[in-house]
Amino acid sequence: MTIKVIRGNPTPEELAAALAVVRARAAALAAAPPGTPPATSAWSDPSRIAQQRLPQPSPGAWTRTYWPS
Repeated sequence: MTIKVIRGNPTPEELAAALAVVRARAAALAAAPPGTPPATSAWSDPSRIAQQRLPQPSPGAWTRTYWPS
């Protein structure tokens, strides 16, 4: 595996921290039993948007249909 810094000039500590996260994630995926789906984040779950009541029809209602308030 090759990691390349595209922008910026990270300090050795910052680079070590980023590499530790990447290696920990790779180790967790390798240790998972075969056929186990990867863990998903609640942030990317589309159902979290539908948990709130939809706005009533109005001129600005379309702006409130996607972003939770």
